[in-house]
Amino acid sequence: MPPARMIAVNGIELFLREQGDGPLVLLCHGWPELSYSWRHQIEALAAAGFRVAAPDMRGFGQSSAPPDISAYSIFDTVGDMVALVAALGASKAAIVGHDWGAPVAWHAALFRPDLFSAVAGLSVPPPVRGRGRPLDTLRANGISNFYWQYFQTPGVAEAELERDVALSMRNILGRGFSDPPASLFIDADKGFLRDARADRPLPNWLSKADLAFFVDTYCRTGFRGGLNWYRNIDRNWDLTAPWQDVQIRQPSLFIAGAQDSVITGLIGAKRVAELDRVLPNLKAKLIIDGAGHWIQQERPEQVNAALIGFLKEYA
Repeated sequence: MPPARMIAVNGIELFLREQGDGPLVLLCHGWPELSYSWRHQIEALAAAGFRVAAPDMRGFGQSSAPPDISAYSIFDTVGDMVALVAALGASKAAIVGHDWGAPVAWHAALFRPDLFSAVAGLSVPPPVRGRGRPLDTLRANGISNFYWQYFQTPGVAEAELERDVALSMRNILGRGFSDPPASLFIDADKGFLRDARADRPLPNWLSKADLAFFVDTYCRTGFRGGLNWYRNIDRNWDLTAPWQDVQIRQPSLFIAGAQDSVITGLIGAKRVAELDRVLPNLKAKLIIDGAGHWIQQERPEQVNAALIGFLKEYA
């Protein structure tokens, strides 16, 4: 793994992996992941001529995990990336995000077009601020068992996921969000993990050593920091009111796996089909056949090639 250090930004400390020289590229991971999730990209991007910085995001891994739920709003998470660019002595950066890191990247480009010159999102399309709060909208449509809702009450999801961290990580990473869309809905009797199996075979992209790294980390940290991101979903809607219908005009790239339920469900599929409504300067949309949610780990060669081609031209 590349060199790592702690760096003070935005009132917290981030654990940072960094490598290379050249234009700065930030890599923002999602849930329940770590900077380690970018292990295949950091060296490749550095070798291609970029300075790569991949933090454990706020609440994850070795980075600070503030106790207050309100400390995990989109303003806080984007603020960390803004402060990180300054702390690294740069005046601009390209930003790449996967899963929850994708909304950070999209909003960073939206909030600070002067600072973030290019943006790539993996697995999660750019934000479309609807007419009402997301959780309120779910309830209004008679939905009460979506996983966002299950994650809201502090302690509930933590108890399930921390009961057996090895079982949780094997099944979350091994299964991902590539099951039928119903996997995003909670069976009250089975919880988020549903039919979790201790003997679930690992996918070919996840080694025993990789799994052990995630398990060891989450055994130490627990899951609360990352779950607190979900507990700000409605608050983020409130905070982003000034950006209603604003487009992200920087050069952009979208990558996802064709079997990822995040983009195959009704809402996700619509957003992917209408990317140019939010991204008028979209340079490429890469949907990788046979791939699921953990796209940069599952298909590193294809993801790296797309990122390097995009960043060489626009970073």
